Amino acid sequence: MRYVFTAFTNGSESNMYVYESADATDFTLLHGPAYEPPTGLVRDPSVTRHGGRWFVAHTTGWETGNFALAVSDDLIQWRHHTTVEVGVGWVRNTWAPEFFRDPATGRQHVVVSLSTGSYGPFRPHLFTAEDDELTRWSGPVELAGIGPNHIDTFLVHHGGEYHAFAKNETDKVVEHAVAPALTGPYRFVDTGDFAGWGRVEGPALTVLPDGRHRIYLDGYTTSRYVYSDSADLRTWSPPRELPGGLSGSVRHGSVFREE
Repeated sequence: MRYVFTAFTNGSESNMYVYESADATDFTLLHGPAYEPPTGLVRDPSVTRHGGRWFVAHTTGWETGNFALAVSDDLIQWRHHTTVEVGVGWVRNTWAPEFFRDPATGRQHVVVSLSTGSYGPFRPHLFTAEDDELTRWSGPVELAGIGPNHIDTFLVHHGGEYHAFAKNETDKVVEHAVAPALTGPYRFVDTGDFAGWGRVEGPALTVLPDGRHRIYLDGYTTSRYVYSDSADLRTWSPPRELPGGLSGSVRHGSVFREE
């Protein structure tokens, strides 16, 4: 088992770094800078494995109507794969794309935070891959019930429900919603600073070797990168800083568990 972590850093939002770990705690640098996209921005890189290759979805700019994918065969050499246009005129910002493979259908999705004005308000929207190469995407489809101003939405399927962890951009805390179907309607079950994480963003979840979930969070106001564990997605351990010098360096990334 291996955990792969992709992130940008405080030093550069144009370079992606790739880390690996056997236990989801102690990460070492695999390669970095590993990728600099043609757009110049690689913020919020979300990593997944699909069809024997590695893919990263990332934010391309502060005010754009698209997000982009990069691809790699070995996590070392990366290249631009495709740019996905949102295709609707009201979008001012297209931020924080997050991969999600639906276990009910096996289909690959990306959840993207879209805004109707300049830098907000944000709502999560779903894009769906229409081919195995991940070059054609349909969307956007709004995730009903998450709003009116939530960003950085990360999805998990657990206990027969879809769980969404999203940053309340008004209150600057990560909240938790559930739904019976992928596109909703979602209802919030944990709001405010319910887990004691404080002002954080960029939630990313993975499954630990013992079956518990771990959430990683970017403490962007404190220069800390923390993690917290849960057996039920409702009760969480106190946050701890990611060791090895990563806390204070890495920013808003994601972790993928490779079996």
